[in-house]
Amino acid sequence: MKYDYLIVGAGLFGAVFAHEATSRGKKVLVIDKRNNIAGNIYTEEEHGINVHKYGAHIFHTSDKKVWDYVNEFAEFNNFINAPVAKYGDELYNLPFNMNTFSKMWGIQTPEEAKKIIDDQKKDGFKENPENLEEQAISLVGKDIYEKLIKGYTQKQWGRKCTELPAFIIKRLPVRFTFDNNYFNDRYQGIPIGGYTKMVENMLKGTDVKLGITYKEYIAENGSDSFDKVIYTGPVDEYFDFRLGTLEYRSLRFEEEYMPDCDNYQGNAAVNYTSSDVPYTRIIEHKHFEFGAGDGTVITREYPSEWKPGDEPYYPVNNDRNNTLYEQYKALAEEEKNVIFGGRLGVYKYFDMDKVIASSLELAETELA
Repeated sequence: MKYDYLIVGAGLFGAVFAHEATSRGKKVLVIDKRNNIAGNIYTEEEHGINVHKYGAHIFHTSDKKVWDYVNEFAEFNNFINAPVAKYGDELYNLPFNMNTFSKMWGIQTPEEAKKIIDDQKKDGFKENPENLEEQAISLVGKDIYEKLIKGYTQKQWGRKCTELPAFIIKRLPVRFTFDNNYFNDRYQGIPIGGYTKMVENMLKGTDVKLGITYKEYIAENGSDSFDKVIYTGPVDEYFDFRLGTLEYRSLRFEEEYMPDCDNYQGNAAVNYTSSDVPYTRIIEHKHFEFGAGDGTVITREYPSEWKPGDEPYYPVNNDRNNTLYEQYKALAEEEKNVIFGGRLGVYKYFDMDKVIASSLELAETELA
């Protein structure tokens, strides 16, 4: 069979475009090198618990069009993301809000919190912060930086905060209300039954072939077996790294099932912000769906250096990589009948709603 579109990658970007193309009568094949659909939002049921196999994903958006769209494929619960930070034996609410400040300083009013932060900011304030440490202290002062930012960030990026660019936390949320809702978006939740089921519904009517790479597919079927490619894999890999390798940070997951424990930590996500703890957070998956399942499943997340062959998670958007990406982008624009999209295809971190919006935008122009 000859396909109108070969979609490389069965994650959100590919699945949304596949649905739109299939619903317009196009012949579509989706391939993925993994043996599962749904990319990094893949969930798998274990002991009655939907486990987020590639890290926690909470859907949130203020885009009603996107919210209405995902609700065509899944019913969402009303989960609200309210993570907790653990520093030594101390627990703090996130994002930084009056609950955080009250616990840290024993104060009760926004005025008291603002005064402490302003006084600490003055001591380390920089008009033009040159690195993440200077930026953080200029925003929230030394106490919050030392306890809740420094260790976590250095683990996440594998570099000292003085070696990281300031822009990473330029929009650090600070609230002077007792509000633990991490996101300001109007719509938020988790698809009931897991993300995999939602993506399965998107891919209904579309041919899917798993466990095969783009190059393997071409070798087996030839490039004349389709008219166009929607490519959501790493853009530098597509070009055989001819200009160099784009850098990422990766993650390692350590999963543990506890049959005799119904509630390990009392929250879906607990961040470990001190540098002496090797992982950045523990996810307890049952709390995404309000305690469902037998026993409990937790996952410890360990940030790691990335090398070709590892799973890429977070683009390292420093000057070197951004310049290199622009060179790959120029090559991509010269490719006939190949469209690059998604996080890896355009070397940019996206929230899920932005991935969906960009795929829908492509569909509107490409399938018009």
